Amino acid sequence: MSAFRTEQEGFWAGDFGTKYIGRNSDPASVAKRAFYWGKILNSTRGVKSCLELGANIGLNAFAIRSSLPACQFTGVEINAAAVEQLKAIPNITAHHGSILDFTTAQLGRHDLTFTSGVLIHLNPDVLPAAYERLYECSTKYVVVIEYYNPSPVEIDYRGHTSRLFKRDFAGDLMDKYPDLQLVDYGFQYHRDPNFPADDLTWFVLKK
Repeated sequence: MSAFRTEQEGFWAGDFGTKYIGRNSDPASVAKRAFYWGKILNSTRGVKSCLELGANIGLNAFAIRSSLPACQFTGVEINAAAVEQLKAIPNITAHHGSILDFTTAQLGRHDLTFTSGVLIHLNPDVLPAAYERLYECSTKYVVVIEYYNPSPVEIDYRGHTSRLFKRDFAGDLMDKYPDLQLVDYGFQYHRDPNFPADDLTWFVLKK
């Protein structure tokens, strides 16, 4: 793994990223993800392979496979402890490192590429590179599941500055790549009585 180019990458590769695993290993996490992934996948057709940039321990892989059991899943994860759990999932290809360190040739091309709560934690200066990887590695769909804000804004994150940034990530992607068309979008409220999900907004874009 190459040297990190931003302090945010080192933050997630280190102790904070490892502690994040414990806070997000609740079995209910898969259930709530499966709920909104069912909606997302209902807007797609013919998805047989997925690439997640920032896969952590693979909760989204389990959620996706609840709808698409045969889906070939590839994940990129920066935290060593998380990637060990990711590798333990059957029939998964796991890459250890920053999403900024991999080329399209290394990751391959997939029917659907996505991030989930990852773009919000990247240094805004490197977002174009992350967008490029999402776009170039996709043959059909790009999905972003992030915190939305109409204009870029930085938010305090568990007492840390420069660690969480909200913006219109889907809008950025459509501006950068005019052939991406909005297929569907939705919101998962943190007070949903059955599947609370931290006020995530998801977007399905199609080439």
